[in-house]
Amino acid sequence: MAVLGLLHDAPMHGYELRKQVNALLGWGRILSYGTLYPALKALGKAGYIVADETVEPEGRGRRARIVYRLTAEGKEHFAQTLEDSGPSTWDDETFGVRFAFFARTDAASRVRILEGRRSRLEERLENVRKAGQRKRDRVDSYTLELQRHGLESVEREVKWLTELIDRERSGGYPDADIPETTTTEK
Repeated sequence: MAVLGLLHDAPMHGYELRKQVNALLGWGRILSYGTLYPALKALGKAGYIVADETVEPEGRGRRARIVYRLTAEGKEHFAQTLEDSGPSTWDDETFGVRFAFFARTDAASRVRILEGRRSRLEERLENVRKAGQRKRDRVDSYTLELQRHGLESVEREVKWLTELIDRERSGGYPDADIPETTTTEK
């Protein structure tokens, strides 16, 4: 989704695409070339992107760069992906990328995704708390600190999600209304 979303904005070569995806995902997740290029190959096989070779202007003796761009099918697939607000969008692996494209997602879907994510985290918190109470006397103080840190992190995310949900229900962010290119190109 991140690759499709970035290519929706502009064609890019692999190095630039990796740099932009890493900026999008933040410091906690780094996309390697070993992950990017197989993803690009799969997106190409699916017909969502095409690869064009271009020669750099100052390029005597330099290799041609491959620039990737979205196809009409890729734009359609990206738009359909944005409409999805089911359980897979709440997962740890996908939520951050989905959130990065929230400005292009309709308000009702944003609320469903935020509520689903919050619900999943609240359920996880409850399970961890119950398990922690049973095991408290069998773990050392460092393990307890690690568990406490994890709980506090999830509690902070639940609070943040609640604030976002409240904001969405009261009209969202004023600058979230960017031109809706995904639905007009269908």
